[in-house]
Amino acid sequence: MDETLAKKLRILADAAKYDASCASSGAPKRAAGKDGLGSTTGAGICHAYTPDGRCISLLKILLTNYCLFDCAYCVNRRSSNVRRAKFTVEEVATLTVEFYKRNYIEGLFLSSGIIKSPDHTMELLTRVAKTLRRQHGFRGYIHLKSIPEASPWLIEEAGLYADRLSINLELPTEASLERLAPEKDGASIQGAMEQIGSRIAEAKAERRRFSPAGQSTQVIVGADATSDEALIRKSAHLYGTFGLKRVYYSAFSPIPDGSTILPLKAPPLQREHRLYQADWLIRYYEFSPDDVAAATEGGMFPLDVDPKLAWALRHRHRFPVDVNRADREMLLRVPGLGARAVDKIVRARRHGALRLDDVARLTSGLKRARPFLIAEDWRPTALTDRLDLRARLAEPAAQLSLF
Repeated sequence: MDETLAKKLRILADAAKYDASCASSGAPKRAAGKDGLGSTTGAGICHAYTPDGRCISLLKILLTNYCLFDCAYCVNRRSSNVRRAKFTVEEVATLTVEFYKRNYIEGLFLSSGIIKSPDHTMELLTRVAKTLRRQHGFRGYIHLKSIPEASPWLIEEAGLYADRLSINLELPTEASLERLAPEKDGASIQGAMEQIGSRIAEAKAERRRFSPAGQSTQVIVGADATSDEALIRKSAHLYGTFGLKRVYYSAFSPIPDGSTILPLKAPPLQREHRLYQADWLIRYYEFSPDDVAAATEGGMFPLDVDPKLAWALRHRHRFPVDVNRADREMLLRVPGLGARAVDKIVRARRHGALRLDDVARLTSGLKRARPFLIAEDWRPTALTDRLDLRARLAEPAAQLSLF
């Protein structure tokens, strides 16, 4: 690789690190001929694990970090004093193919600052995907960051070549956008989400290919005064209205020469983690937004306990739950029991009454579940009434776990 291209890569890979919404979960395999390049099964995320346990990587870069917009929270904003660079379409295609051949990556995540106009930028992003598919026969995963202000037909074309499209919501309220990103329009962003969601649904019904891994978005946490409850309610709305595959929560990171209207410090990473856990409750644990809101304290999730435990502590009258008789929905609300563990319990109890040791073999979270469960040989003695139960079950400060 020549030094000029290497320099661009260093700048534009670093500039892309703030975008967390690069998961590729749910992408089906592209029909690959004998000469197909990069054909992979399953899904991937840049330097992360897939649901089946594989660790795979995406080339995660910006097409350019030049930008017409001046969003206060963005390090690549128009007024920012950062080194700038711009790839050509051919350079991105070459990097992707060459990195794949060296087994560095299994796909591409491509975003961009806005250059010349939203339409011009969206056209260049689409040309990258089109070049990879048509000229290089690339069958690997491609995730394009869509430009909501671009013409609908350009976004439509992008969905023909990309496995996933995503549009960053950035901030959850119109008031925050007007204050921190006045050149962006929340209605345009959600209008583009609606367009993509409709096309994905139509393509599935007609059994044709259009952004088959769905769409995702990212919201910044801690750049404004939005509460955790408001963030989760917004996410629930996006899931229900636009069929999003995933909402990503990105803790605000102070930037060099940042605006005085921004916070001086980043929010605790534990807050970001609690939002992911609450999001998980809505998506996989049959919690409603009102249920999740009940786990907050003044609109914010407590940092010492996860949202499910916080909910359980607030609804102690609903516990303990009989592991041999309770329905699946109530078992999903028991702290320490994940969705897979609950399904195992439901299957296992068909063959006989479960004892506490049986439950221990089906979940690694028995310590947290014990005060909330009844088993054949176990009934907690007023543990749910203990004033120190929260302290006994709180996570160590450095521990980050999912239920």
